[in-house]
Amino acid sequence: MGNGIAHVFAQHGRKVNLVDVSQEALDKAMATIANNLDRQVKKGSIGDAEKGATLANITLHTRIDSAVNDVQLAVEAVSENLAVKQKIFDLLDKNAPPEAILASNTSSISITTIAAATNRPGQVIGMHFMNPVPVMKLLEVIRGYHTTDETTRIIAEEGAYLEKVPVEVNDYPGFVANRILMPMINEAIYTLHEGVAGVSEIDTVMKLGMAHPMGPLQLADFIGLDVCLSILRVLHEGFGNPKYAPCPLLVNMVNAGNTGVKSGEGFYSWTHGTKELILAKRFM
Repeated sequence: MGNGIAHVFAQHGRKVNLVDVSQEALDKAMATIANNLDRQVKKGSIGDAEKGATLANITLHTRIDSAVNDVQLAVEAVSENLAVKQKIFDLLDKNAPPEAILASNTSSISITTIAAATNRPGQVIGMHFMNPVPVMKLLEVIRGYHTTDETTRIIAEEGAYLEKVPVEVNDYPGFVANRILMPMINEAIYTLHEGVAGVSEIDTVMKLGMAHPMGPLQLADFIGLDVCLSILRVLHEGFGNPKYAPCPLLVNMVNAGNTGVKSGEGFYSWTHGTKELILAKRFM
């Protein structure tokens, strides 16, 4: 998600400081951005000059303090772990200019709770992009308890400038997108777990019967089964409702390290082709 967010900002002329824990991680992110830009060039949606300008707009950093000392907006896109996010926001708050807005790409964690790690809760907001960021148009703009109208207005305008469709939502577990999506994915996993149908059958029913572009199990692999599990746990804890309890099969798969596309094995097995991830075989 981080490299996709950097890609979109940079492609729209924004100067971007991309921060990660190591130079190796940064190099991998830049390679991904370059490959995605190449796809856009091949499709004719951009030219070589725009690709070059986009890459030139990105500067790499391994330290947060130097990366954010002169920014107007910082967007965090680390893992769905509250403690990690709060640590990041504490660093952002201490090092970013007082007027800077601090945004989280969290898919489920409370913006209000994240903002509590800062001394500027009115300037903390959710910017939940959809994956893949350069392609998907939706931007969930999540208002925390203290998020100001001015912060919300600025971020909605910036989302529109990025050619996204900003949708303002309030700060409750899962917001809108994942509050609706994750129970569907979880139910699909339960349907598999209980032997009602196989992986491809479940995905085919949802694609052909409900006109979904991708079945829920394949989508879960793309999202990351560990991410799905984290979001379901946030929903389960936040609402205290057993309907959000993650399926035991999902828990077991994550504990086994089968997290989907990024691990090479989820409900499907995945191998890297020259242009895209290629479905290899059905999970049994």
